[in-house]
Amino acid sequence: MSDFDAIDSLLDAVGPQAELPPCHVRRELRERARLSKAQVARALGVSPSTLSGWESGRDPAGEIRTKYAYLLDGLNAKLATETETETETETETETAPAAEQPVTSGTASTATPLSSPDLGQDEEGDDVELLVAPEPCVLCGRPAGQRVAGFAQHLTPADCRPTATGAPAAPPAGQPTAHTSKAPLRTTRPAPETERSKGPARPAFQETSGPVDLIREAVQGALAEHRGDVDAATAALVKRAIPDAMRLLDETRKGARYDVIAHPWIPDILKKQTARGADQIWEARPKWTRHELPPGRHQVTALDINGAYLSALKTHLPLGQLEHSTSLAHDRRRSGVHLITPPEWEHEAVLPNPIGQRDEPGPLWVTEPTLRLLLRLSGPKHQLCEPPQIHESYTSGATENLLEKFRIALKDARDTAIEQGDRVTLEYVKAMYSKFVSTMGESNYNRELYRPDWMHLIRSQAFANLWLKALKAHDEGLAVVRAMGTDELHVIGDWRRAFAEGRAVTEVKVKDTYTAGTDDAEHEGEGE
Repeated sequence: MSDFDAIDSLLDAVGPQAELPPCHVRRELRERARLSKAQVARALGVSPSTLSGWESGRDPAGEIRTKYAYLLDGLNAKLATETETETETETETETAPAAEQPVTSGTASTATPLSSPDLGQDEEGDDVELLVAPEPCVLCGRPAGQRVAGFAQHLTPADCRPTATGAPAAPPAGQPTAHTSKAPLRTTRPAPETERSKGPARPAFQETSGPVDLIREAVQGALAEHRGDVDAATAALVKRAIPDAMRLLDETRKGARYDVIAHPWIPDILKKQTARGADQIWEARPKWTRHELPPGRHQVTALDINGAYLSALKTHLPLGQLEHSTSLAHDRRRSGVHLITPPEWEHEAVLPNPIGQRDEPGPLWVTEPTLRLLLRLSGPKHQLCEPPQIHESYTSGATENLLEKFRIALKDARDTAIEQGDRVTLEYVKAMYSKFVSTMGESNYNRELYRPDWMHLIRSQAFANLWLKALKAHDEGLAVVRAMGTDELHVIGDWRRAFAEGRAVTEVKVKDTYTAGTDDAEHEGEGE
């Protein structure tokens, strides 16, 4: 066989890619069929987050693409048949005598507007307010009858159908839409799988009864696989921490009102400028050491803040696509990134600057936690600085509880592991939440979630939490000596009157102690 014959054979073996409808149609077909993401993902052998990506703009490839196209083809044909049947039924009803037509009890109540807003709470703890008149949903733009956490939103994913960015406003001729009958997609039924083509079996990790059970059974399985070798089991669990964290996230999102939008449109300021460069967001990471200590020699205690990133998972995260705004006022019901001119900081001698160490003056893009911290410090309670000047923002309606069940599951597993002296689970959980945060941006290690905005917000929340602990120490009469990263705070004085000691996420532990300062007044602060 010549070289060209080999190439021809190779080309013959490569069939055409199965056609897929636009991403917003994919989601619409699933929701009209009343199928959950978990059901479809399980049938296709992928995670719900991967399916979210396909419904938000990404495309599968290879054999899984053929399977997905076949599923959508079947849904499309089935729903088209149902639509035709419903149309025939409606026609018969319209031609029937008026006396024979049923009267629905919901007609009058639908036409009557609410006399006043009705406040309540949903299962995630957000305020729900019934609207007198519908308002556009912050997630999909369609009319919504409720305000959730201060913003008009639909209460169920089935009612909320956001259109992916870049989808055409008017589909091409012949393209099925939500308002036209569906013609079946022309997709060939895939051939049965062979044993070689089958993917790996779904792990028992996903077949348990709850989030904490997922963690426990994964640890038990790793220990069994490595015959009780703690080091080998720990290494194996840490290696798979990212996909396991995504499965845990999927489990904790079951029954939640908000869909996790895994791959939304992102503004350029949140994209890396070069392959190895950074984007334009300033996270306000503390890196501060006090220049002058109080007179005399002092014992300095280096405190370690437990589970800094784990605690920071509780922060205001934007739900929908980020929208640009030039409003000078801050809306606490929204979250995102903001271009601000930070205020002057006149307390550098005793407290770090809340925006971290920055050499260049002028405006910079900061995250929601940094902005909220600056606004808090400029308020009547503290009055430590002037309010920051807001120039423009990219924000969306937000909730503080989006990752709360995920955080609680990890925290409970961590607490139990500490109580039982379980080093394997402790290292596994730590790897799950730390790698989850660090890889949700532009990372090759996590293709299921692309949220650089969330990554910056969570990291900045950890930095803001550390800064507030420094402020608490200062207010309790301690001398703050150093604040570094997310979890390192050095103080002089009886720190136990400000912080509880222990290993829980609400406690601190001693990392080190050392002596600093000098008895010579002319050399104060040089002893560190």
